[in-house]
Amino acid sequence: MTDSRKLRPATQLVRGGLNRSNHGETAEALFLTSGFVYDSAEQAEATFKNEIQHYQYSRFGNPTLTMLEDRLAALEGAEACRLMATGMAAVHSALLSHLKTGDRLVASRALFGSCHWIVSTLLPRYGIESVFVDGGDLDQWRAALSTPTTMVLLESPSNPMLDLVDVEAVCELAHAAGALVVVDNVFATPLLQRPLEQGADIVVYSCTKHMDGQGRVLGGAVLGRQKWVDEVLQPFIRNTGPGMSPFNAWVILKGVETLKLRVDQMCRNAAAVADFLAERAEIARVFYPFRADHPQHALAVRQMTAGGTLVTFNIKGGKAECFRFMNALRLVDISNNLGDSKSLATHPATTTHMRVGEEERAKLGISDGTVRLSVGLEDVGDLIEDLAQALDTLATPAARAAE
Repeated sequence: MTDSRKLRPATQLVRGGLNRSNHGETAEALFLTSGFVYDSAEQAEATFKNEIQHYQYSRFGNPTLTMLEDRLAALEGAEACRLMATGMAAVHSALLSHLKTGDRLVASRALFGSCHWIVSTLLPRYGIESVFVDGGDLDQWRAALSTPTTMVLLESPSNPMLDLVDVEAVCELAHAAGALVVVDNVFATPLLQRPLEQGADIVVYSCTKHMDGQGRVLGGAVLGRQKWVDEVLQPFIRNTGPGMSPFNAWVILKGVETLKLRVDQMCRNAAAVADFLAERAEIARVFYPFRADHPQHALAVRQMTAGGTLVTFNIKGGKAECFRFMNALRLVDISNNLGDSKSLATHPATTTHMRVGEEERAKLGISDGTVRLSVGLEDVGDLIEDLAQALDTLATPAARAAE
């Protein structure tokens, strides 16, 4: 069989990890089973001693999960992958499997709300020091990493403001401090950014987003070196039970077959939407990494191959104007999900980042006028028309007062 690591991404997404049973099925088989049987008691003993390879229990591993793990590892260029029930389970497992009391973690401030909670609230409960830095400021990284550190966590582009971190530069600083670097690569996907090639040690994903990308199932993935996965992550998975279900793995296996087609088109749509929004008088600011006016445009072009599927923008006014705009949308749905084939809009200050607090949101640049738009696969002309008619409802204070 061809080594899937030598294939191009579009082929890896269709063929990677394929392991047909003796029935010769075309589609990947769904092994919807909790446990597995042994030919003998001796085989069972040898399996639990790790003397032979044999599936034991779907909490530890399952053939359907293995196919998806091998496919994602080939795509990412990682030695190994393990699947989790959700993206947050992936982040939690990557950190808590490695960190212990007395350790130190440095994180970029711009994180998804639940990731921010883990760093700011959960880790300190276990005596783990957590330090936040502004991810785009290398001087802050240098200062924070002048002290020995165990792990670094960063997200680039960030949720929701699409801030970037210089992954290669931070990895160099982190490794000098003795730290492993964990990169949340959800917004970029493995197609647009390659953190392991830029020096990262561990990459995490919410497979719920682009990999399924059709609003069906939850899932997460952690990718890294084989030794770390086997010796650190796998015992944590085995004994705490955050693993993905075989059914969800099978759905995501089928989803990733079209990942490149979907992401390529969604990026084209997002770029066009960003350009449209930038010309509207109702919009104070548009954030899209591949627009020349993005403050980190040069870095985006250097470490990404496209601008991504998310566009963030600030509507003049505040919460009332944002809600008015969102409620006027006819095609785009209001949802806190992203990376879906359907375009989705959310108001981060009252949803995904509500619990990080007003002061912290201000540091992140999230205002009451901020909207995060996940651009889908609709015809971009229809998307722009829908956005235009919704923005038209904000035309003038006089027009609003006249209603």
